[in-house]
Parts: sequence; C-alpha cells; structure tokens
Amino acid sequence: MEFAIAIAILTLGFVIVEGGLRLFFGFGNPLLYIPDQNIGYLLSPNQRLRRMGNRIAINQYSMRSPQITPTPAPETLRIMLVGDSVANGGWWTDREQTISQLMQQQWGDRRKTIEVLNASANSWGPRNELAYLQRFGLFGSRVLVLLLNTDDLFGTSPTSIPVGRDRNYPESKPPLALIEVYSRFLSRPQIIPELQALQNEGGDRVGINLNAIEEIAAIASQNNTNFVLALTPLLREIGQPGSRDYEEKARQRLLELTQSQNIPYLDFLPLFNRQENSKNLYRDHIHLSPEGNQYIARSLCEAIRNLPLPEKEKEEDIISEIPSN
Repeated sequence: MEFAIAIAILTLGFVIVEGGLRLFFGFGNPLLYIPDQNIGYLLSPNQRLRRMGNRIAINQYSMRSPQITPTPAPETLRIMLVGDSVANGGWWTDREQTISQLMQQQWGDRRKTIEVLNASANSWGPRNELAYLQRFGLFGSRVLVLLLNTDDLFGTSPTSIPVGRDRNYPESKPPLALIEVYSRFLSRPQIIPELQALQNEGGDRVGINLNAIEEIAAIASQNNTNFVLALTPLLREIGQPGSRDYEEKARQRLLELTQSQNIPYLDFLPLFNRQENSKNLYRDHIHLSPEGNQYIARSLCEAIRNLPLPEKEKEEDIISEIPSN
C-alpha cells in the first residue's frame, strides 16, 4: 500500500512538473529547423508556439511573420527585413516586440498600409541571406532592408551541420519537457567536429561576405526595389576602447562598398555611442533589448521615409517566381 502511494505521489509530481514546464515556459515545444543545401537551414514553416511567455509564429516561407500572400495588396507598402538573430528576436522576444513588428507600429503614415516581412534565423550571415533571396525572391517588396551585426562580416559558408545535432537547432520535438531542460541546461553541449572545422574557414571571409552583400543589392536593383543596409555593433564596441583592429578594418571595407555602390547605409555604432545609456539597448553582448529594438525600428522607418519609392510598373517585374511549399 505504501509503495503504491509513493508511486502515485511520484507520478503526480512528474505530471505537475512536466505540465508546468510546458504551460509556463514552453519547454518540450522548441522552434524547429530544417536543413537546406544552399541556405544552410531554415526555421520549419508554419509553426506557432510560446517560449518563456513570448509568442512566436513562423509563416509558410520560414519567416517570423504572419502568413502572407506572394504579392502585397495594391494599397500596401511591403518592406522585407532580412537578417540574423538580431532581426529575428529569438525565443526571448515576443512577436509584438520584434523589429519588424515595431516598424509597422511606428510607421505613422495612415495614408499607406505597411507590411514588414521578417526573413531571418539565428546565426545567419550574408551568404545565408543571399541564398534565401535567391530561392524565394522579394515577395513584391518595395524596400529591402539587410540588418547585420559586426560578427556577420566574418560569417562562414552556409551549412546544415547544426540541424538536429546542435541543441539550439532541433529538427524534432523532445518526448518530454524535462528532457529538453536537461539537454539545454544540465548536459554539456555536443562537440561537432565538422562544424568546428567550418568555423575555422580560411581565406578572405570579409571579402566573400561583402560580395554576398553586393549580390543582395543587385537582386534589389533588378527588382526595382530600394535597398537599405544597416549594421549593429557588439556591446563591447561601444565606448572605449571600441572596435578591435580587425573589426575596424572590416567596417571600413563595408563603408567603402556602400559608398562605391551608392547603398543607403545605417551604421548604428556612432548612433549608439551618442546615447546616454547605450548599455540599456542590449540584453546581452550582441542581442538588443526591447528598448534597442525600438531604436532600430524607429531609425529604419526614418531612413525608409527618405527613400524615393517609385511605383511598380508591372507586377511580374518586381518578384521572382515563388515556389510553393
């Protein structure tokens, strides 16, 4: 009898803990990824979930956006934001606090409906983003915004190696929330030799990524779409001693590219340096706080308002063929 009572208590405790982890924290239901030969990886399409109370929705094109039509309504100004975890917001950002959503909220022009698409994923770099645009096109966007951070200038070649092997890129849901908690917080991260070898990629990585940025600008030009490039700094770059020598050289090369190609460019390092409490713009060494997202969204809206936005002449001239999922 006592044994049966003990088993019942343990079972009830397990159910309560498992249910609490799922209900209040979203464990057991992580964002899933799929491998892609060219892009490296994508967020699995058509996901809706909560993590740490934050609402996350991934649409049919692996964007952190609501479901969309291949082309916008005639009265809608569609903007496409492409980037990495800074643009995506990750599990730590509610959908209403992502940069793309904040841009929609802050646009302030009631004469025009604005729709900001968010094509992004954690640790994407210019080569991942280029491959995404080559695959899916611009969806009739009149403005393309590429949001990078300093580390992206040194990004490696797209790879699907992490998917299903790195605990941050799961391809299936764990059977229990408790298993996910153990995997994420109690066990040691798995060492992936192939990924370590890729991260040691040699050659002129900055130059390769600058070429990818130039190709992204060319895609925008070919589709009669305005292109804006923005760069956020790492937290340690703000103030003194500032960016490291190799970062300064990469930043200078990026500036020279934007000048030679006449690309509108927002470098947030000097802008952040002017802020009285710039550390409040960050949640960690690279990702932005809600206040930081607000600042980026507001700045991007101001930059876009200053762009010429020519009317599209023909719908077929502004989008690439979009594959069905």
